[in-house]
Amino acid sequence: MKKLLFHLLLLTAAVTTQAQDAVDYQIPPKEMAELLLAKPTPSVSVDGKGEWMLLSGRNSYPSVEELAMPEYRIAGLRINPNNYSPSRQTYINSFSLKDIKTGASFNITGLPSPLYAGNVSWNPGQKKIAFTQTTQKGVDLYVIDIIAKKAVKINRQALNVVLGPGISWIDSETLLYRVAVKPASQAPAKPLMPKGPTVQQNLGKAAPSVTYQDLIKSPYDEQLFEFYATAQLVKNKNGVETPIAKPAIYSSVRTSPDKNYLLMRTIRKPFSYLVAATGFPSTISITDLNGKLIKLIENLPSSEGTPSGYDNIRNVARGFDWRDDEAATLTWAKPLDSGLIKKQVDFHDAVYALKAPFNGQAKELFKTQTRFRGVSWGDSTLALVEEGLRSKQTMKVSRYNPATGTLETLYERNQTDAYNDPGEPVTTKNKYGRQIIQVLNQGSQLLMNNTTGASDKGDLPFLARFNLQTKKNEIIWRCAEGTYETVVDVLDANKLVLLTRKESQKEVPNYFIKNLVLRIADQQITNFSNPYPQLDGISKEKITYKRADGIDLTGNLYLPKGYDKAKDGPLPVLIWAYPREFNSAADAAQIRGSKDRFITISWASPIYWVTQGYAVLDNAEMPIVAVDGKKPNDTFVAQLKLNAEAAINKLAEMKVGDRNRVAVGGHSYGAFMTANLLAHTNLFKAGIARSGAYNRTLTPFGFQNEERTYWEAPQLYYEMSPFSYADKIKTPLLLIHGDSDNNPGTFPINSERLFNAIKGFGGTTRFVFLPYESHSYSGKENLLHMLWEMNAWLDKYVKNAK
Repeated sequence: MKKLLFHLLLLTAAVTTQAQDAVDYQIPPKEMAELLLAKPTPSVSVDGKGEWMLLSGRNSYPSVEELAMPEYRIAGLRINPNNYSPSRQTYINSFSLKDIKTGASFNITGLPSPLYAGNVSWNPGQKKIAFTQTTQKGVDLYVIDIIAKKAVKINRQALNVVLGPGISWIDSETLLYRVAVKPASQAPAKPLMPKGPTVQQNLGKAAPSVTYQDLIKSPYDEQLFEFYATAQLVKNKNGVETPIAKPAIYSSVRTSPDKNYLLMRTIRKPFSYLVAATGFPSTISITDLNGKLIKLIENLPSSEGTPSGYDNIRNVARGFDWRDDEAATLTWAKPLDSGLIKKQVDFHDAVYALKAPFNGQAKELFKTQTRFRGVSWGDSTLALVEEGLRSKQTMKVSRYNPATGTLETLYERNQTDAYNDPGEPVTTKNKYGRQIIQVLNQGSQLLMNNTTGASDKGDLPFLARFNLQTKKNEIIWRCAEGTYETVVDVLDANKLVLLTRKESQKEVPNYFIKNLVLRIADQQITNFSNPYPQLDGISKEKITYKRADGIDLTGNLYLPKGYDKAKDGPLPVLIWAYPREFNSAADAAQIRGSKDRFITISWASPIYWVTQGYAVLDNAEMPIVAVDGKKPNDTFVAQLKLNAEAAINKLAEMKVGDRNRVAVGGHSYGAFMTANLLAHTNLFKAGIARSGAYNRTLTPFGFQNEERTYWEAPQLYYEMSPFSYADKIKTPLLLIHGDSDNNPGTFPINSERLFNAIKGFGGTTRFVFLPYESHSYSGKENLLHMLWEMNAWLDKYVKNAK
């Protein structure tokens, strides 16, 4: 890492008083650069028997040169034209195995070098692990033999993973996947002379459209999509590839639990110019394992014209999937309200089933009073059905008895009410190798895992037994205060043997075996070291405070190592936040997060500045609450001001923050928040807005959790757009954006136009356009430069402000 920093230093001249005019890549102070480039601790994956652990290591960040590889942006996809895969992926760069019982670690032979792995999948027998290896020439498939500790390449033809990995185990020796049909070199050449203009039309039918990025724009784009998305489905047994059916554009392929059928979703023409590939016309069909058509289930139209509004859907069948607890039963949902949630009906959705051999009539299983979201299968008498409304932030879970057809409510809550979240049911594998609901005590109880465990003391994850008769949740284990421990996996539900991940402010996250029945000492499985020694000694505190209307707020306060407020006085402050909408003031006031988590840092974190002498308030709550029967956003700006004032007042009262030297910042919707605060208040010395949307008319059919369209609420769109008040932004604002942002609502033109508007009115602003970066940034040189830009901005306009 030191060598890398040395080379990066050579790229830049010494920082002078004109440093912010520099266009070459710069690097931030040493501590910040080392934090960014620190190698993260490995991620882990455990087999279903709890015997073996696969450790997967990743490098910090790729170079910008890697991001600059060839790329096509079509049909909502970003494709590397050289290898039939998505561009700009994050890869696994190392593998190792650990015997959980003995603690012994093993290297794996036969791994490709350099390793660019992904899509890890254990086989049903839990003795083999499949993974993909991506190069600029193609994608290969490898299998690790656990006993031999050896990896072997098994594919003959390069894989096609443009529409997703599509890799699944049919049995312990047989894999199903898609391969490329033609060499990438045979891709259609772009004609110099098009056949004619690109024309779209609408003949009097309402067709609202979300503002998707990277859509098909021409007949040539259509040719490219068809070429790169077309694949041959194959099954591979012991290295022998056998084609299944004919080449097609496979959106998804799922094997039935009994391994006798394939549920296929294939994309067909015409391709849309208004929606991404996931919304193209498609065909749902069932074939045998050789690809022979058994049943054509449905021809689905394009998703163009889906009615606006978050609970409105197309008036077609959806959610086709196999029932996990039966051999081969297809299920799906269909709206009973024509897809319009405001239609006055007793039930809004119905769920149907069709059993093999699929030549009978579909059977209605149950109906839901709100919008059906999904079902988790258990056995012949138990399934859990979830339904809800995004517009009202509600959800309900019911017990469905397949034998009797009854649907009984178990619990319902507001989705923003974290305190009353009972957790998610623990699952186990059935005879088909499918994950089904784990039941205890002759089927009378569920085991519930809540990996957040929100409470008035902060997040304290827990494991509970849910009684299906009393509908009560009994917590049988909870993370001890002063630590943060989550149940990663339940290795034995009856004996309550768990795999947990435990950490504290001073303890690096590591994995343990915990036995709740025997109550023996936890067995530590990993021993990861601290990747961030530069943060040793800094303090972290969860602070609580009230805004003027009485709503309780929280934030994570970080203070520099060795800081003494009596001696050192109030510090310059960086507040980093992301607004959230609430229909309930009580939910908005709930405490979120834990003060006891080990301090980790990502490229997007504001914690870097605690090493530079700032007080950092991260995750400062910015709730936007529905008031007096209105929608939350009806008072968006006023509530932002209340939130910001409360945070600044709290830090000033604690005598750790200088209220006259405060900066505010955020990413995406947090950037939108930042620009609004600078447009409507004089609370801050500077702002930093990364990859935000600032003109809401560019997302006219709704944004974030606002479902009203521009034409329904034009004044709201105007008032919530900081672009409308660019002439009022006089506080220095640093704008940063990736030039390849792929997020539907944050087109780069947002930052370009806001910068030009502020500049036109004489405001102080700087616009940094990061090459090859998407909505989330990843290029090493770009990230180092981003930190340098932000640090220089904060030092000039906050720390050293007059």
